[in-house]
Amino acid sequence: MRKLIFQIMISLDGYFEGPSGQIDWHTVDEEFNDYAVDLLNNSDILLFGRKTYEVMVAWWPTAEALKNDPIVAGKMNSLQKFVFSRTMKHADWHHTQLIKENAAAEILKLKEERGEYMVIFGSPNLALTCMEHRLIDEYRVIVSPVFLGSGHTLFEGISDRTGMELKSTRTFTSGNVLLTYALK
Repeated sequence: MRKLIFQIMISLDGYFEGPSGQIDWHTVDEEFNDYAVDLLNNSDILLFGRKTYEVMVAWWPTAEALKNDPIVAGKMNSLQKFVFSRTMKHADWHHTQLIKENAAAEILKLKEERGEYMVIFGSPNLALTCMEHRLIDEYRVIVSPVFLGSGHTLFEGISDRTGMELKSTRTFTSGNVLLTYALK
């Protein structure tokens, strides 16, 4: 059975993006890239909601991404991807399948297959759906050393209190702190 990891970066004041969707405050350096490569090397499926997919497909297949970050770009472009959206008509990124209905059921089917990790990068609405169905095995929240003052908070609309168990922490020299949790 595959393990589903949800990973997201948030500001110190709890926002995953600025008021207009800005993520230019994300602290990404060589140390962070090494961490990302390790995660991608142990994964074989990436899951996205529509908005995160649009951000990812606008960057990773570009010549600039392939030049500036060839290892991560290569992994992002070669891994199997699923995008969950009721409004998209097609998903053109290499190795991407569009799922329009029953996200939780489709993800459960993928979890039941043999394979490496499945990872949700960002995509808080998709993650909320998975959280409600108890599909996420590991939550990786990266706290970035910045205050945004406003934006969109993580898991807006969560309906039930959910206890988490801290599994590990990692501090990056940039000031990012990775907090890894699992359900209690």
